[in-house]
Amino acid sequence: MLEAFAQPLNAATRYCAVFGHPIRHSASPALQNAGLAALGLDWRYVAFEVHPDNLRDAIRGARAMKFIGLNLTVPHKLLAVDMVEVLDESARTWGAVNTIRFEARAKDGVWRPLGYFAESVPGEIRAHGFNTDATGLGRALREDLGMELAGAKVVLLGAGGAGRVAALKLAAENVSQLFLINRTPAKAEALLEEIKHRFPGVFASVGHPGHAVDLVLNATSVGLKPEDNSPLDERQFPLRQARAVYDMIYRPAETALLRAAKAAGCRVANGVGMLLYQGTEALEIWTGRTAPVEVMRKALLNNIYGT
Repeated sequence: MLEAFAQPLNAATRYCAVFGHPIRHSASPALQNAGLAALGLDWRYVAFEVHPDNLRDAIRGARAMKFIGLNLTVPHKLLAVDMVEVLDESARTWGAVNTIRFEARAKDGVWRPLGYFAESVPGEIRAHGFNTDATGLGRALREDLGMELAGAKVVLLGAGGAGRVAALKLAAENVSQLFLINRTPAKAEALLEEIKHRFPGVFASVGHPGHAVDLVLNATSVGLKPEDNSPLDERQFPLRQARAVYDMIYRPAETALLRAAKAAGCRVANGVGMLLYQGTEALEIWTGRTAPVEVMRKALLNNIYGT
């Protein structure tokens, strides 16, 4: 999307980035650079492969180079909670960080986003953590699947960073039943205890249900690789017992799980909508301006589907 920018890179260009491991699948650069160009900002958004062991150093490096902000994807969202100086209410509520805004203390003593400073940036800089995944997921489920979460019965695959946020968001939306499935049972059990403590009115359990559900939601990374099989064991829960299936993965656009769900007659959607809405919210956090949603949607769909 760099051709969308009217001016070339120069010494005054500011940067945002996404850190992940892996990262080559990410469509965030296409999404965010389209938004930055539409807003007329001399900023660029790039992607970096960052191993979890190097995440703290990578965040420090971005701060030192006065990046405007960061997005974090698999597997960094839980790790980053302890790597920022300030947590927004969204990050405290959902217990994960997927967006960082770097801020500096202005002459009046107020912490302001680095984008506020047109020229020199003060030396004291902090990292402010946010979470935009939860609102992005809720909006995508409603728009892409027509799913009203209140009262729904849901099977959730995954209890890592994305899975934890999804589980807490679903519980906060008052789903009636939530079934947690994770490769490491201890993680699912820990998440179950948190849900019971914070949302006692929601029935939650670990394991597959013995009846039909409204939604199966994949919050694992299984499906990112072309050779990946479905993350759902249909011997334990056949997809024909699900009304709809949502896979947070958006590349490939159709995972093994979604192919199987289609064949079973389920309504299906991938993670494009979630990426769009969490990304537009992140852009607004960095810029303080309304994101050009339709411009960013078009760029995202073109990047993923070539349309």
